[in-house]
Amino acid sequence: MIEVPAGRVTLSDRRTERSWTVDVRPYGLSAVPVTQELYEQVTGERPSSARGDRLPVEGVSWQEAVRFCDALSAREGLSPAYRVTADGPEWDRTADGYRLPTEAEWEHACRAGTTEARYGPLDEIAWHRGNSGERLHEAGGRRPNAWGLHDMLGNVWEWCWDVYDPEVYGSYRVLRGGGWFDEHWSCRASVRRRSHPTLRIDDVGFRLARTLPG
Repeated sequence: MIEVPAGRVTLSDRRTERSWTVDVRPYGLSAVPVTQELYEQVTGERPSSARGDRLPVEGVSWQEAVRFCDALSAREGLSPAYRVTADGPEWDRTADGYRLPTEAEWEHACRAGTTEARYGPLDEIAWHRGNSGERLHEAGGRRPNAWGLHDMLGNVWEWCWDVYDPEVYGSYRVLRGGGWFDEHWSCRASVRRRSHPTLRIDDVGFRLARTLPG
């Protein structure tokens, strides 16, 4: 895990033409998306359509990503970040276990102090439709951003904790980052996508975050 410094990030939504600013505290974020190898070690399952230990796991729903976070926390003796209730998972913000990043944490980490649409030349930092050969690639194969985070753009979209727009889309959750099959315009720090928390998609994975002490 990489310690991401505190900061302030402004998020925006093209559909509603709305923007909002969020202050984020320091937190931990994994340098790469969760790999198929790690996912299988923890769950005994390998749901991905493409196969390879170092490939990002994909075909995992938001709900399954939440369950993985708690399972990995339990394996490592950490306090689970989520408690499953009849109304869905609740997040214990004091827990030190693994969790999904918030949308603000994700964008803050992706930008790594930059203000442009991307933290470097797209072909150097991301696998997208123009250079991926329309297939998934091993995690960490592109140049990281200034904070040492790989694949923040491209390769797989990443689930975030947040609900996308509850008034319009109900329980749909936020996806960020763009994927291996997306055109260049989707691989930008500000782009938001949504999906139902039960859906499994072959270009969607996730990355681990942790709340830091204090």
